[in-house]
Amino acid sequence: MSHLPSVPLMKRVPPGWWVALAWYAGVLLTFLVRVRLPGEYAPSVRPGVLFYRWDGLVTQLLSTALAIGGCLAMERRPLKGLAMVLGAAALASTSLSVTEIPLAQFLAADVALYFITATRPRRTGLIALAMALCVVTVFLAVRLLAGWPAGTSAGLVVALTAVVAWLVGGSAYEARRHDETLTAQAAEQAVVEERLRIAREMHDMVAHSVGIIALQAGAAARVVHTQPDAAREAMSAVESAGRETLSGLRRMLGALRQTGPGQDGPEWEAAALRPTEGLADVERLARATTAAGVRVDVRWRGDRRPLPPDIDLSAFRIIQESVTNVVRHAATGSCRVSVEYGPEDVAIEVADRGRGAGSPADTGFGLVGMRERVALLHGEFAAAPRPGGGFRVTARLPVPAQDTA
Repeated sequence: MSHLPSVPLMKRVPPGWWVALAWYAGVLLTFLVRVRLPGEYAPSVRPGVLFYRWDGLVTQLLSTALAIGGCLAMERRPLKGLAMVLGAAALASTSLSVTEIPLAQFLAADVALYFITATRPRRTGLIALAMALCVVTVFLAVRLLAGWPAGTSAGLVVALTAVVAWLVGGSAYEARRHDETLTAQAAEQAVVEERLRIAREMHDMVAHSVGIIALQAGAAARVVHTQPDAAREAMSAVESAGRETLSGLRRMLGALRQTGPGQDGPEWEAAALRPTEGLADVERLARATTAAGVRVDVRWRGDRRPLPPDIDLSAFRIIQESVTNVVRHAATGSCRVSVEYGPEDVAIEVADRGRGAGSPADTGFGLVGMRERVALLHGEFAAAPRPGGGFRVTARLPVPAQDTA
């Protein structure tokens, strides 16, 4: 039952069953208060003349049958079901020799009113409340107009219980709406975060590869006539980098389009889109960049150890983007990459002696993406020109204690 309040038992049991239980509890209470129970000198309520007669019992059976019909209709046509339960409450009171609809007979109507208000639109809940109050009002009005005694005070109490049931149901309805809103907002936020993550991955992958391709193509163009072998080697590197980039893009786009059985959940999508790069690929990155014409010296400090996937990936992407900026903007022939494993964090530094201040390396989305990565991991990030010339990017990524053991 997806429309019921977030109570496990109420989700499993249909509303009509609860209404039927309330009706039978009211009938049982009606009989119990009209017999002398242990410890009592007399019954709490004196039975009427018709109560034990065949016509009184038949009236009770007919009202019970009408109430059960209302319970069966509660799921698909709630207002019709409530009308039948209200009619049963009014009919059951005729053989009790009372001047109002007793609360025991109205208990099922209160339960039905609660479920209608809690699971249906507000307009339906208001109509249900109006129906309940109208039945009580008409019952008392008929007795007053006929000159019969009318239990006005008891009728007001019964009407008050209907209002309370409506208020409690409305509160459950608002709570469910609030939960649905929070769930929808969380899902929307997850979609936005996933799009941003994919955008960062595509930017990092494509920007680095295109930078290497541009550098190799320029080198090939300069030596194509004087050193054909070197030009051929450079163009082979361009081809290799291009194929690798296209393969990565195909994998990512294929994962986004995949909707096969068992592969359409958020867990599978996250696993399919998760890149495999990490700090173990820094040496490969350095070799490819060095072959393109910008020497990358890698220095390792501390005890190298496996890191959590998100930290390992982010550390590699920060280095990759920083090296890409050096290739594209620094106008230098070398840079230095330092990776230090600390007891509670991993520190990264990428420094060069290029143009530094005024370099277009601080434009675009590269530094923004790196800063976002570090912020998501609650780390520290800095990118600024070096005092002696050049540019330096530093990042510190904390490693959770359970992952350092």
